[in-house]
Amino acid sequence: MNANDPQDPLLLDHEVDGIRELDNNLPRWWVWLFNLSIAFAAVYLVYYHAMGAGDLMAAEYRKESEAGERVKSVALARFEGELGQMKPLSDAVALAQGQATFKTLCAPCHREDAGGLVGPNLTDTYWIHGSNFVDNLKTIWNGVPEKGMVTWKGVLKPQDIHNVASYIYTLRGTQPPNPKPAENTVQAPTGPSQFE
Repeated sequence: MNANDPQDPLLLDHEVDGIRELDNNLPRWWVWLFNLSIAFAAVYLVYYHAMGAGDLMAAEYRKESEAGERVKSVALARFEGELGQMKPLSDAVALAQGQATFKTLCAPCHREDAGGLVGPNLTDTYWIHGSNFVDNLKTIWNGVPEKGMVTWKGVLKPQDIHNVASYIYTLRGTQPPNPKPAENTVQAPTGPSQFE
């Protein structure tokens, strides 16, 4: 039959602006899929809302958050336990990541060249909170809240803290222009192992 034929049984008898509606049945697979989605919605409603047998989104989110916090706590505790034995990293990738973190988070207070602004100069040997690498890790980890330094252990991953401390370690002894004056009267020991 011709689609323009007014007697075509698939065309309904009403028309608007010369357009007639096609009365075509939906494909069976689509009808079954539609009916299955309605059945699924009914089962979902009964299971989650009427019976309360499953966790709703808020409860599921809470459970996932608690599991994530447990994993985070274990990682933080492990890092704190290893702090005393850590050595500076020399891997180029780790140092580059540490440099990126330093430029983003530390440079606003210590300057990009670590010469010191609000925070102390990190290139000299007059370290306020200890001159060895472990002291520096602990300072970054715990922060110095009374001086305005953020406690980074809740913000950065342990590996990021190790990377940035290692990068800072490479800046020691550099000579940035116009560094901030020393803030400690006791100079760190000098020599090849001065910061170990």
